[in-house]
Amino acid sequence: MTVNEISLRLAQETDAWVLSAIHIAAIKALPPTFYSNKQLLAWRNYLHKPNGKKILKSMQVATFWVAIDNDMIAGFASFIVEELISLYVHPYYQGQGIGRTLVKHFCHEAAEQGVDQVITNASLYAEGFYVRMGFTAIKRVPHQLRSGIFVPVTKMSKKLSISTY
Repeated sequence: MTVNEISLRLAQETDAWVLSAIHIAAIKALPPTFYSNKQLLAWRNYLHKPNGKKILKSMQVATFWVAIDNDMIAGFASFIVEELISLYVHPYYQGQGIGRTLVKHFCHEAAEQGVDQVITNASLYAEGFYVRMGFTAIKRVPHQLRSGIFVPVTKMSKKLSISTY
């Protein structure tokens, strides 16, 4: 698959369970290198099977975009104006440009709204990916999961220019 075959669209409520499945699969595929098994389990909300209720709730406040490959949702990103909240790509599709495409789209959307800098809290696994995308690490911070468990993340930012997109 090439990046040119990836299409993006706004997520729909009917996508919520698929997005939950992608979220779970992406976290299940991570080794306990940076986070403990307990933290990884909490990160996926203790779910072993998809449950779109939390995604639906998040869709009320954040914009969700999905990446489509051959009529299948391969990944998604959510954001609120200048903050990238989440970025998940199903393990089957990782390394094929989907995350890159979603981040570029988020940056373009933010720049179109007049935002000159975007931020995200990157998992320790994703820090190198964001550096390659032009983000700069600001500092390591604790991030509280819905369960109340804290995990370390890296607060990152990227300066935008409308002409770059």
